[in-house]
Formats: sequence, structure tokens, C-alpha cells
Amino acid sequence: MRTTVDIPDPLYRELKSKAAMEGRSVKELILRGVEGELRPPSKSKERTSRQKIRLPILKSKEPGTLNLDNERIFDLIGFP
Repeated sequence: MRTTVDIPDPLYRELKSKAAMEGRSVKELILRGVEGELRPPSKSKERTSRQKIRLPILKSKEPGTLNLDNERIFDLIGFP
């Protein structure tokens, strides 16, 4: 279905710029936004995105009081 939407010029320029940076069309971004409003992400998708992040965990004898400098961080985390 076709429809007409008035988007203020500054907002449209920002939208067009974002679309270009992502290699998408303005239409794709608009549809993604509309779908996001109508179908919020499911709980399973939220859990999946959380599982992808892996932070380096550093153990401390006194949690919350770990004082580190760059040299100590490089010693604790195996950087290539």
C-alpha cells in the first residue's frame, strides 16, 4: 500500500544520511521503524543479544575495590 507522510526536512536529511551509512534505503529504515512500533522485540531476541556479549571478568578478593592500571590489565587478560 502506498501512503504519503510529511517528514520535516532536517529529520529527512538525518534519515537519508543514516540510510546511506547503513547501506539501506530510506524506505527500509521507515519500515523498520514502523515494525518496531507495532511489534516490539520478543523476549527470546533480547536474551540472544545479551548472550553475545562476553565481558572479561576479573576476580577480586575485595569486590568493587580492584585497582588496575594498563600494565596490570594486559597481565590479567590474554591479549594477542
